Amino acid sequence: MSASRRSGTTDELGPDEPEGDGDPASAEDVGGADLLAALLDGMDAALCAFDADGVVTHWNREAERILGWSAAEAVGRRGFTGWAVRSADAEEVEERLLSAMHAPGRQVHEFALVTKDGGRVLVRTQSAAVRGPDGKSAGVYCAFSEVHAQMDLERSIALSEALFEDASWGVVLVDADLRPAVVNTHAARALGTGRTSVLGRPLGELLAQGVEELESALTHVLAEGAPPAPAEMWVSVRAPEGEQRRCWRSGFVRLASPLAEEPVPLGVGWLFEDVTEAKQGEQEAAQLRFRTNQLHRAARAAAECEDPAEAATVHLDFALAGFADHALIDRVVGGAPADGPAAGPVRLVRMAATPSGAPGPSVLTGRAGLPVCYEEGHPALQCVERAGTVRADADGVPPEQARQWALERQWPGDAVHALCAVLRSRGRTLGVVTFLRGAGRSRFGRSDVTYAEDVAARIGVTLDLARAVGENR
Repeated sequence: MSASRRSGTTDELGPDEPEGDGDPASAEDVGGADLLAALLDGMDAALCAFDADGVVTHWNREAERILGWSAAEAVGRRGFTGWAVRSADAEEVEERLLSAMHAPGRQVHEFALVTKDGGRVLVRTQSAAVRGPDGKSAGVYCAFSEVHAQMDLERSIALSEALFEDASWGVVLVDADLRPAVVNTHAARALGTGRTSVLGRPLGELLAQGVEELESALTHVLAEGAPPAPAEMWVSVRAPEGEQRRCWRSGFVRLASPLAEEPVPLGVGWLFEDVTEAKQGEQEAAQLRFRTNQLHRAARAAAECEDPAEAATVHLDFALAGFADHALIDRVVGGAPADGPAAGPVRLVRMAATPSGAPGPSVLTGRAGLPVCYEEGHPALQCVERAGTVRADADGVPPEQARQWALERQWPGDAVHALCAVLRSRGRTLGVVTFLRGAGRSRFGRSDVTYAEDVAARIGVTLDLARAVGENR
């Protein structure tokens, strides 16, 4: 049998023609036939071809797999009539297939073919004319696949396009070098850049914080596969208007080539959703529950104190947990009028302070009644004069200057953020409580002010009671 016969063609050598073992042209023809046979049998799609008379000339392995008819059984038959289609459908199918010889471009059809065991398979075909050397139609080829397989492919393509165009969450394809290869519109907007400008750039150029955690997750997925559940990651995005801290709930899938015998990682599919507002809401709710519990516990503990001044330090100690690093209570001496600030300069005496070294309970230090040497304009003095809360910060300065800033204000050297809340009771200003945070904490926010004022109100009541008890002794 000749090579052309092995590839499923009818071009056999005639009985009187030499085999051409020593003819270079003949060897070239045989090699070309072998190449053609290999190409046809290696195709993922089923393929058959007809000559100008409608006789089957080619039939590859995929066509044999789908319909069960071998190349030896298919090649040489005229059309599909009597074997690959039902008789009722034969004329229509043949007419639609052979019409491609006289039509420009490709034609797409769907019809049912009959398998060798008598079953029926719905296939989608693409057919086009085969032109001879003179440019005239010499036949037609037909590539076909099962409709459900074609539909799966089309669904996959449609899904990919929808994810990268219309998805309401971020989708990023990251290559094996951990650089974005494809980015959808939502992801580009979340990263503060355009869809094309982000491609091929290191993630460190896009994220100021959280990039190490993200790259570690991507490396893990490349090596081990997708994690069993989404992960929530806090990152800081380098946006044109400044860094923005965001929380992204991220899922990862490993991408592998379907054409390789063994899975070859092509990269990672990273899908993420911005859940910053939800996480902040959860954190604020948890913080509020904790602070409410602290106030409740402080009130119960203070109620057991015989000395009202000691009760004030109990409130201070409970308030510090998770809120500040240091705290001070300064008491007004000389008394302020009931309806406004003092007429003369405000004098403050240190009543209690948390240890500046190792953590521990607050210490009462005001027995001697020595005034605190605050300079004019000190936040604590402003708080008493205004009868309102005052915040102060040393953000953005070198550590040595920040230390000097704190020491000048009679605060521990590691203080960077300060919040002074006025102590009042029965319409009088009794003093000020100062909460201090180090560089490892954020500055005091609105919710912190509310909490500090609530603590100050409770301490103010105990100071008023302590003064009343002292006056009655």
